[in-house]
Amino acid sequence: MMRSAITLVLALLFALPVSAQSVMPREGWQVINTEQSYSELLASLRRAVSEEGMAVVTDVGPTETAAQRGETIPGNRVLGVFRNDFAVRAVRASVPAMIEAPIRFYVTEDEDGTATLSWKKPTHVFAPYRESGGAELTAIAEELDRIFESIGNAATRR
Repeated sequence: MMRSAITLVLALLFALPVSAQSVMPREGWQVINTEQSYSELLASLRRAVSEEGMAVVTDVGPTETAAQRGETIPGNRVLGVFRNDFAVRAVRASVPAMIEAPIRFYVTEDEDGTATLSWKKPTHVFAPYRESGGAELTAIAEELDRIFESIGNAATRR
């Protein structure tokens, strides 16, 4: 009897939807809380990436696939953003550094229905490769910092 009660409680706990958790600022990250919904922010981010002349080269998230399996989780999407001229320059500066490309934006749905945009700053992402990439990789990362900041600001203003 006790065993079946414990089994029932555990089953109910695991059946509950995952609650949204805000991404908290941390070293090397940029985090912008918005009043936009998850879908609004995602669309706004895609527009901002295009307007800045960059490209979404990866687009992944578990939310829609989980829903197909009957699971409910908050909106969660990662867009990898880069451009070929940066890739060529980065490879020339440091072959190992290219494992970090594309740089990713992270869109998360918060408990109140709004969404948060976050990303690791390119200077933070490429920091472990400074020694092998030298001044050129540093210049690329700083240029990407400005572009990502511009994209982030444009996406969260809409």
